[in-house]
Amino acid sequence: MKEVGLQYISQGKTPQEHLKNIKNACKAGCKWIQLRLKDEDIATYLDTAIQCRNICDQYDAIMIVNDNVSVAKAVLADGIHLGLNDMNPREARKILGDNFIIGGTANTIENCLQHIKDGVDYIGLGPYKHTITKKKLSPVLGIDGCQNILGQLKNENAEIPVVAIGGITEKDITTLMQTGISGIAVSGELTNQVNLEKKIETIKKLMVQKLPANR
Repeated sequence: MKEVGLQYISQGKTPQEHLKNIKNACKAGCKWIQLRLKDEDIATYLDTAIQCRNICDQYDAIMIVNDNVSVAKAVLADGIHLGLNDMNPREARKILGDNFIIGGTANTIENCLQHIKDGVDYIGLGPYKHTITKKKLSPVLGIDGCQNILGQLKNENAEIPVVAIGGITEKDITTLMQTGISGIAVSGELTNQVNLEKKIETIKKLMVQKLPANR
């Protein structure tokens, strides 16, 4: 699996807005895209995912589908991201096979350890802060919560990429990277930016510069 780095979780009022924002993010240099469509019928989801796959191919970006395993398989996405109430990662692995990236959302150390047992490739840890992009929000972790869970994973000798998610902005990145987090997932921070290329470049520099020396 490629290094997780910076992931853009798609946002928009319509599927076409999602695709426009995905293309803008890819064009500006983002290499991990998560298509996150909610409350759409399967035909619309499938059609949007096909277009997203084409955009990601054009810009050599990894495409992750949120929640929907059948759509991920149909469009040959690179992976799937599963929430706590979605399909079990073991089941998803049986359907998708070994070459698909499987990520799982976690809010507690117990969630993380279970995901590791279930064979996920990365963990999406959060929410870091309150976010309006998700309706049913788990308890906000903040910097202390993230640090605590990462520390417990280290004590368990659990080596797995952990991506911070939920309401993250540019000013949070320095502190977050010092916890030993592997990557950052953002949504609103990369949507409707005036100079998106500069924003992504700045975020990537912060992520690299602030990695702890022991990583």
